[in-house]
Amino acid sequence: MFGYITIARPELKIRDEESYRAFYCGLCRALKKRHGVTGQSTLSYDMTFVVLLLSALYEPPTEADSVWCPVHPKGRHAIVRNRFLDYGADMNLLLAYYNLRDDWADDKKLSARALSGLMKKHAEQVVRDYPRQGKAVRDYLAAVAEIERKGGTDPDAPANATGVMLGELLVTEEDVWAPTLRQMGFYLGKFIYLMDAYEDLEDDLKSGNYNPLSGWGATRAAVADRVQEALTQVLSEATLAFERLPIVEGEDLLRNILYAGVWTKFDEISRKDKENAAARAEEGGDGHDV
Repeated sequence: MFGYITIARPELKIRDEESYRAFYCGLCRALKKRHGVTGQSTLSYDMTFVVLLLSALYEPPTEADSVWCPVHPKGRHAIVRNRFLDYGADMNLLLAYYNLRDDWADDKKLSARALSGLMKKHAEQVVRDYPRQGKAVRDYLAAVAEIERKGGTDPDAPANATGVMLGELLVTEEDVWAPTLRQMGFYLGKFIYLMDAYEDLEDDLKSGNYNPLSGWGATRAAVADRVQEALTQVLSEATLAFERLPIVEGEDLLRNILYAGVWTKFDEISRKDKENAAARAEEGGDGHDV
């Protein structure tokens, strides 16, 4: 996935940051155990959120531990283990595999072909274990590919496809909470797609790659206000769904992500764009003064 559903660290309590790190590192460990080092390389913030959400909702038996990490070798790191970390590892691998296959089909990236080849057997096993989720990911990629082929300029169509897919990944069982989780996932998926299109807009215009926001403007600065409004709308729907879930333990951490953390990347991009615009204006002003 894309790493947009993350924490707002400055606003996080120390206890909640420690909990987030334990889940993030726990997901990393689960990926390595179930899918090897290649699978471990697919670790994402987005799937960490999914694991946090499902763990807080269903409160499964959870084991705490501390481990040594070769990437961060100074001391041992706290991790947690539960069934949703294993599930998140499988979904993380599944998404990474099909996205790499899509990259190979679209752009003939040799690195994508090589990595997807290493993941193939693991991905096939995940699809056998979770056929509904596997179908959802394949359908999502096929729908977006068809929209791109036709050159559609309505971002709602591909964003909706992403939302349907993420909604299916949030649902692990058809229980009383499944409709609410699908609704929440639908709007978070739309958010992820729109954020990714916003971040990539200028690079896509230069390379000629498809981007549905190109009909809104030729620069990120030109579309920023409209994108922010669209993101606010979909996040309001996602948080409305979240607030209907009976979550007590971990609710502050999840709210930090949903109400503040999700804006981290947007704010970072907007700040850089403003700084670059100011630098260009200053350079232009200096040139006129000579």
